[in-house]
Amino acid sequence: MPRTLQDIGLAVKRLQARHHRALDTRLAILGISLVQWDALRHLARNPDASLHDLAQLTFQSDQAFGALAGRMVERGLIERVPGPGRAVHHRITDRGRRLLAEASPLVDDVLAASLGTLAPPQLDLLGDLLDRLATSEISPR
Repeated sequence: MPRTLQDIGLAVKRLQARHHRALDTRLAILGISLVQWDALRHLARNPDASLHDLAQLTFQSDQAFGALAGRMVERGLIERVPGPGRAVHHRITDRGRRLLAEASPLVDDVLAASLGTLAPPQLDLLGDLLDRLATSEISPR
């Protein structure tokens, strides 16, 4: 029996939930959550991003990312720096960079355990298909 679109959507969600649970468990060893790791990763890749941009990159509201950033500032993982006008930007600290570097092999191990079961051409195809789907327009009916 062919899979329905709902079946495929559920399979994507199951894989994502599986990754999230495993990543949270592994990253807890370092004292961070998946959400904190993701924030550090995006800050390292986008050093001049606004709070709003970072919220969008991490799939959070501005308020949620602001609260997360506040907790990460308290832990010394990121710092607030003045931007143009009244803007405030966030920057990853040396401590945050070290933690991000320590987390990288843990994240790679989790992803290799599932995605690594695919051959390189299959991974390329999966990546291409996911990119295509992620950038396609979804219009309400």
